[in-house]
Amino acid sequence: METVKIGEQTLTWLKGGVTHMDGGAMFGVVPKPLWSKKYPHNESNQIELRTDPIYLNLQGKNILIESGIGNGKFSDKQKRNYGVLEESEMESSLKQIGLTTSDIDIILMTHMHFDHACGLTTFENNKWKSVFPNAVIYTSQTEWDEMRAPNIRSRNTYWKENWEAIEHQVQPFKEEIEVLDGLKMIHTGGHSNGHSIIVYENGEDHYIHMADLMPTHAHKNPLWVLAYDDYPMDSIDAKQQWISKAIEENYWFIFYHDAKYRALKWDKEGEIVSSVLREK
Repeated sequence: METVKIGEQTLTWLKGGVTHMDGGAMFGVVPKPLWSKKYPHNESNQIELRTDPIYLNLQGKNILIESGIGNGKFSDKQKRNYGVLEESEMESSLKQIGLTTSDIDIILMTHMHFDHACGLTTFENNKWKSVFPNAVIYTSQTEWDEMRAPNIRSRNTYWKENWEAIEHQVQPFKEEIEVLDGLKMIHTGGHSNGHSIIVYENGEDHYIHMADLMPTHAHKNPLWVLAYDDYPMDSIDAKQQWISKAIEENYWFIFYHDAKYRALKWDKEGEIVSSVLREK
């Protein structure tokens, strides 16, 4: 498992599964001759997107960023359409760092689309149950509301089996919340109306998780937004604000989906100056 040490924190990437989504959809109006130079694709024009949660311990709390795609949530048709070649190995991943799913205290959910939220629940004894029974789960109020009452567009990604069993664990927030000292979730909208980013700031120790506003390093250009984004201009506005700030202030960027980089830093000229590569 890959790690990066940022100040006193060590961030560790766990095995949450993988999807392969259509490259055209993932890069929106950007022509394939441009995006294909930045990110590889397979013969079906799909790009590899990891769904690997990030573990950290902060102030004595065991924290996950996102939850992976779980196990047993996909039909054969869905596995084919979404390119699900691996499912979650969260229990074994946590065991390697001396933890169980019951040890997780906090889960930060940037949004609740199926590829982020399927790992929250599992089907046992003819019912859905929480995978992380002792965790407080944070997501924005806007996201939580739509999760439970999706519209005609979003109902394909907000699944009731991903929220009904964990409803009592969810602590929604309005526009911003400081979960622990220095660790914030900030509502941005864009990818979904309730989408949030995660920012950590403590002295000179900074990192940012842009989630699906910038799912891979190849999405650094503020105009390169997903066709899946419900509010693309909000995505562009948020990217313009946060990417420039993070580069200016020497943040680490951390990724849930990127198949090449776990984390990286860019300099002001756009060159990668530090990085953690995913081990194949």
